[in-house]
Amino acid sequence: MTEALFDLTGKIALVSGASRGIGAAIAELLAQRGAHVICTSRKVDACESVANAIRGAGGSAEARALHVGDPAAIETLFADLESQGKAPDILVNNAAANPYFGPMLDMDLGSYEKTVEVNLRGYFWTSVQAARRMKDKGGGAIVNIASVNAKRAAPGQGIYSMTKAGIVNLTEGLAKELAPHAIRVNAVLPGLTETKFASAITSNPKLMAMMLQLIPLGRSAQPNEIAPAVLFLCSPAASYVTGTCLAVDGGYLA
Repeated sequence: MTEALFDLTGKIALVSGASRGIGAAIAELLAQRGAHVICTSRKVDACESVANAIRGAGGSAEARALHVGDPAAIETLFADLESQGKAPDILVNNAAANPYFGPMLDMDLGSYEKTVEVNLRGYFWTSVQAARRMKDKGGGAIVNIASVNAKRAAPGQGIYSMTKAGIVNLTEGLAKELAPHAIRVNAVLPGLTETKFASAITSNPKLMAMMLQLIPLGRSAQPNEIAPAVLFLCSPAASYVTGTCLAVDGGYLA
């Protein structure tokens, strides 16, 4: 009974930003539970390494190039997948941009635009393309990877935090609109996690010391500690869960 609750056999899952870190951990775990995983990122070669590892472990996966900051690229990929009978049942919006670390007043417009284009417009348009096809399939699940910064803006990451707050609101809005179509939409809010993306913090001893004082568990997370929350929200175990934001943060937001 318990195994069936987390069984994704026969499902097709698209994970953006799956070339490393949290995205790769999510792709690997969904594949372990039976999903065919479409690993996407701008660097398709890196995604191919993840897909090869999944296949080597007995799972099913493929790598596809996708720049979520490019709406036309999103449309092209979903149209291509649909033509191949691979329209996703599960979408995990994980790809993100954070090209600037510092005071908002010193941020250049190009960095601002890149952050918004990927983190907000990219999540929105990828969700739209997926949901239109999920409606035709009779349902599905979307999980947006936001951040604890959505609830508590971080110093040096003001615009990034703003976009993550927007993702929470997007999650809640889509959850209400898509519920009649049996499409569940939820978000995971990771805390500080050991990834290349977070290296501006994790590689700085002074910043790390400050952050660890704010985390009750007293440490940062590993990517494979974030992935199970995504599995839960994608799975039959969460059949009555939509519009929620699940923090996986060592108690940071408590």
